[in-house]
Amino acid sequence: MLSILRMDIRRLLGANMRRYRLQAGLSQEAVAERMGVDRAYVSAAERGLQNLTLLKVWEAAQALEVRPAALLDESVMKDGT
Repeated sequence: MLSILRMDIRRLLGANMRRYRLQAGLSQEAVAERMGVDRAYVSAAERGLQNLTLLKVWEAAQALEVRPAALLDESVMKDGT
């Protein structure tokens, strides 16, 4: 549990958003439309530059059809992707 606190949670969330978006074959525009935000917001989130609220994390998970907890999965950072 401590390892997640030591890393930048925004980068972790963004990396997972990107991974699931690409797996789903979705563009940033498509995810943005599903979330009700613009593409730049999704881009910034994926790069770890956007601090998402809990509601936006929920909306991102819904847009990507994953559980919100999946967006905080540390394995993506351990894999270096």
